[in-house]
Amino acid sequence: MTFHDTPFDHVGVWPPPVRLIPILQGTCFVLIEAMRFAASSLLIVLGLPLFAFLVLIGWDLELLFAQLGNLADHYREADALRRYAFSQDLQGVFVASALGVVVARAPRFLRRLAGGLAVTAREPDHG
Repeated sequence: MTFHDTPFDHVGVWPPPVRLIPILQGTCFVLIEAMRFAASSLLIVLGLPLFAFLVLIGWDLELLFAQLGNLADHYREADALRRYAFSQDLQGVFVASALGVVVARAPRFLRRLAGGLAVTAREPDHG
């Protein structure tokens, strides 16, 4: 039994130094994948109404723009309270559809993220 410990007594027991490169690689991978997920989810949310309207009108762009012109005319003629209510409704539908898309796509995103992090963790460290 020793009465004092020196730093040399723990040379083989101390944990290895923390390597910064694997931490930065993992962080960059997570940020890139998260931005990719967010951008693709946003494009899905913005593209779904256009696709639905085009399917409903039979891919006739003339009819689509006629309906958009009609909507714009009604919006322009409405009073301020109705414009505000319409914009609030649009924002609510956008947020709800964005949350729906994110919730539907999240499990696959998390599996892909976990798989990608597992692959980078198994790679040998050459630094």
